[in-house]
Amino acid sequence: MVIENIKQLLTNPSGDLSDPRLYINRELSWLRFNDRVLEEALDKSHPLLERLKFLAIFSSNLDEFFMIRVSGLRRQLEASAHAIPPDGLLPAEQLAMIRQRLLPILEHQYDCWKKDLLPKLEKQGIRILYYSQLKRKQRKLLRRYFKKEIYPALTPLAFDPGHPFPHISNLSMNLAVVLNDPKHGQRFARLKVPRIYSRLIAIPSEETAGEFQELGLDDHTSTNFVWLEEIVKANLDLLFPGLKIEAAYPFRVTRDADPEIEEDEASDLLSAIEESVRERQFGSAIRLEIDTTMPEQVRQILRTNLDVASYQIYVLDGPIGLSDVMELMRINRPDLKDKPFQPAIPPCLSTDESMFSVMRRKNILLYHPYDSFDPVIRFIREAARDPEVLAIKMTLYRVGPDSPIVAALMDARENGKQVAVLVELKARFDEENNIVWAKSLERAGVHVVYGLVGLKTHAKVSVVIRHELEGIRRYIHLATGNYNDVTARVYSDLGYFTCDPELGKDVSALFNGLTGYSRDEEYRKLLVAPGSMQEGIISRIEREIKTHQDSGNGYLAFKMNSLVDQSCIEALYRASQAGVKVVIQARGICCLRPGVPGISDNITVTSIVGRFLEHPRIYYFRNGGEEEILLGSADLMPRNLYRRVETLFPVEDEGVKKAIRDEILNIHLRDNVKARRLLADGSYEPVNKADGEEALNSQEWMIENRGIWHHAE
Repeated sequence: MVIENIKQLLTNPSGDLSDPRLYINRELSWLRFNDRVLEEALDKSHPLLERLKFLAIFSSNLDEFFMIRVSGLRRQLEASAHAIPPDGLLPAEQLAMIRQRLLPILEHQYDCWKKDLLPKLEKQGIRILYYSQLKRKQRKLLRRYFKKEIYPALTPLAFDPGHPFPHISNLSMNLAVVLNDPKHGQRFARLKVPRIYSRLIAIPSEETAGEFQELGLDDHTSTNFVWLEEIVKANLDLLFPGLKIEAAYPFRVTRDADPEIEEDEASDLLSAIEESVRERQFGSAIRLEIDTTMPEQVRQILRTNLDVASYQIYVLDGPIGLSDVMELMRINRPDLKDKPFQPAIPPCLSTDESMFSVMRRKNILLYHPYDSFDPVIRFIREAARDPEVLAIKMTLYRVGPDSPIVAALMDARENGKQVAVLVELKARFDEENNIVWAKSLERAGVHVVYGLVGLKTHAKVSVVIRHELEGIRRYIHLATGNYNDVTARVYSDLGYFTCDPELGKDVSALFNGLTGYSRDEEYRKLLVAPGSMQEGIISRIEREIKTHQDSGNGYLAFKMNSLVDQSCIEALYRASQAGVKVVIQARGICCLRPGVPGISDNITVTSIVGRFLEHPRIYYFRNGGEEEILLGSADLMPRNLYRRVETLFPVEDEGVKKAIRDEILNIHLRDNVKARRLLADGSYEPVNKADGEEALNSQEWMIENRGIWHHAE
């Protein structure tokens, strides 16, 4: 039916821009994105372990998709109350289509693992073995290891009239054990495989088996591995003495991990978030994963007691939870990984001159990971030690472990600075980490706030207030990505240092709203959500339409993570209808349907999935030659525009603007190696090189030419 609707749309498009056929379903678009991640695992141009990494990322992405998106659809279905998305699909229809689309993708994933990656790993001396493949001496040594290290941590739980069905925690690896008791006949037990161990246990080769104890099981130079559950399964007799082990089958349950937090009723948001993290293990079951060996009798026990429908069961032809193969990235094989490179430092920051002195002289653009994250850390460290600095204010969304930023903020407080930090406790799956940092900052005397009720604070902003001869000056850093030195090595993001006084006043007003009761929604230069952001983007699109109608040459280029908001998409459709050329690069979800005659035939959409996660948000408006570029933290999605505190900021420095346009945005838009073009039916195809055109991998170009944008500033 959906395919027929699209065919009708392309042959007989409606003039109604709210026509559901003009919108790609959000969830199905996400599945297309994750399929592109799987493409990278299949791409033989990547080093072997990097391909394995993409396979793990695909699986990890899918886990989160079920925990958040599919669980949300399930809740809507059960409540019989839901908002109709722009594409018009009901929750039941979306759930059915997700499964229909996902099954062949999963088959593709396991073919990639079994038929492609495993044989190539073995050729490189890296073997993932089943227990039956081990030599007798290896099995003997592993049994000894099991007794000493694993056995004490295991707790078998019986299931019979005297023992209720045990709780199965979210994403835990389990064995469904079928036993035969001489007195009572067949019995069933569940055994959880603890997460305290690596999923892949390093084992000695046959030649070094005698040195097993000296080598240790966590030796990263080892290249022979066995699945942990295989070791447990082979030694079940030690856990069930006197009973016959008939069989054991692995399974895993995915639960709803997005509990509702009643912020209005929470007297202590920190405690409420801590409780919600604990509740993740107890959400309703959303997905049951089993392998092909599990018989119907055992499936029925699990299905009944977990209260899952048949469509929630996924039968996999291989190991469950392939995200754990990421552990193999610890192997010391640089020949099987991407070549490292040295991130650039802007020449103006390569001397002993203080950052404040440099910033008074010029604005500074950083493009991570091609540029080092060190200047961002240096900015906060210098502020912490500078006797003229009065205060530091900052938003923290995803911080990371052992954060040098947090350490610098604590130093600042010890040095007598006023330090105010907004720690967003609701940053999904980083809540525990952020709670730890929030408590540490509070103990250091930092003023810590947890955001606004009902909103996540996603803006990436910091400001240093410094006393100078001319008076108070604000030094600000605005960014598209988090203050996280770890993810800054793998996420591509833009950061901007400036002491523009008007932007500085806006940032101060923003923090007054975040930490106090200010409701000043009038900003000089910033676009802030919720509030002016959606209107600001749409008004600029409308301006481009008018400029094009007056003088032609209309052009919009947007680079972002996702494009979902219906009002923004309708504005882009209107721009296309007016003849404005619209170029969009959306890495993940894109609900806009390009190539519809008379509606979106002037719109091109591409996506890049590669070595680095494309994360910057760049909004370019040609504006009749008076070009405008906005950068910031916000995608054009309802959650960013209405349910988060977000910022977009203008880049008015002509040198920096030119650098972003020519050396960053346009290079990515010209990618013809990693880029995939979105078609009207929602599928993607490789971008083909034109005759005589050279191959351009934008990320490789950025590595080879890193820092070139500093010379254009």
